[in-house]
Amino acid sequence: MNKPLRRASVFSLLLVLVLLAWVTYVQVVEGGGFRDNSHNERTAISQYANPLGNIMAGGKPITGSSATTGDLKFKRTYKDGKVYAPVTGYASQSYGSNQLEALDRSVLDGSDTRLKNPLQALTREPSKPGDVMTTIDPAVQEAAYKGLGNNTGAAVALDPETGKVLALASTPSYDPSAFAGSGTSDQKNWLKLSKDKDQPMLNRALRQTYPPGSAFKLVVAAAALEDGLYSSVDEPTKSPDPYRLPGTVTDMKNENASAPCKNATIRTALQYSCNTVFAKMAVDLGESKLGAEAKKLGFDASELDIPVRAAKSVYPSGMDRSQTALTGMGQFDVTATPLQMAMVSSAIANDGKLMKPYEVDRTTDGNASALDRTHPETITRAMSGSTAKELRSAMQTVVQKGTGTNAKIPGVEVGGKTGTAQHGENNSGNPFAWFVSYADDGSGHKIAVAVVVEDSDAPRADISGGGLAGPIAKSMMSAAVGGGAAS
Repeated sequence: MNKPLRRASVFSLLLVLVLLAWVTYVQVVEGGGFRDNSHNERTAISQYANPLGNIMAGGKPITGSSATTGDLKFKRTYKDGKVYAPVTGYASQSYGSNQLEALDRSVLDGSDTRLKNPLQALTREPSKPGDVMTTIDPAVQEAAYKGLGNNTGAAVALDPETGKVLALASTPSYDPSAFAGSGTSDQKNWLKLSKDKDQPMLNRALRQTYPPGSAFKLVVAAAALEDGLYSSVDEPTKSPDPYRLPGTVTDMKNENASAPCKNATIRTALQYSCNTVFAKMAVDLGESKLGAEAKKLGFDASELDIPVRAAKSVYPSGMDRSQTALTGMGQFDVTATPLQMAMVSSAIANDGKLMKPYEVDRTTDGNASALDRTHPETITRAMSGSTAKELRSAMQTVVQKGTGTNAKIPGVEVGGKTGTAQHGENNSGNPFAWFVSYADDGSGHKIAVAVVVEDSDAPRADISGGGLAGPIAKSMMSAAVGGGAAS
């Protein structure tokens, strides 16, 4: 073979080897990315070639599948879609999926390798899809959604002893069925929802943070008792009324001018929601100690997955003393999700132990056998058992004869704390109404609840945590205690 021909042959061989190496790289290394790409039509065709498995609440499906006439043979359907959208998320032929529909997609569409027997793994034959069993109690979930009604807001309920999420409601909501397909109407519905100024597709229970207002006073009280600043909720505090903010000429006053807030005990201060007491208490504790207690209760956690990730709740740092005072009443730059405030109440109801919230009890295969199961997990001991007991007692006073009387349930131990959080430039916006509570029927059924009403039709003067959020919390607690949560 002459020299030019030999060179051409070697060059051609090198090109073939490079091509083989590239094809191997694409198939082995990049194959998963191409296969899972949302623009890969083959993936969508495969996912919707058969009915999907279901997401379940209370042992019954809250999702389904229906036949279509297009290339994608089935599409997702939802039962009471608006009620459960914050739990399920959506699964759309055109717009992908989110929340549990996305996180447990391989179980639901049957592609999870744990669903395949050895023969199916060898032949790549599709396996029967599995199901996702949530911790949601339908009665509590429906009470939350119905209670929120036409208001903008959110509600969360937890089992204090396990961390199970019993309810996760957000309003206004949306029906995921409206854009589950790929037709023109689905596209119009998606665009309408995406552009809606009321953001119905925002999961306010997990992804929206708010100033917690006076509901945060529970955190301040816990820090004061844990630090030994006060020995019990019945020890008088050192609290002037009015209270001059440190380093300023501004006097803080209380909403109820006749309330007995001067040197009030923690019990009385929670009962009447005395701003002066908790502002002074926050300054006496200092940013560091108060921030440490907030962190024990879940604040500043950037990776709280239930398994859907929750937004970070924040207790600020680098403040002066007057700003620290404002945090004592849940203002300045304190922010919290409804989930976070339910965690605060949950720890108090569970003798100070904070459990990690979770909304998936287990995933199952096509024969209802468990693939995996979530086990209760302690995040931290947020406070001692004695501190938690003291706070429960004070919270019961709030419900029995304080600002939270709308949450009373006959024959049931109920404790709560109201909150009315100011927001907007110069507090121009309608305040957010909070109610944070727990209930214990004495027979093993407990529930911790947080409700926030972001916007309502009520006049500004009528907006209060006890008046707007309290009745919603009561309906959720009534649905759980006595009957028990769904297993």
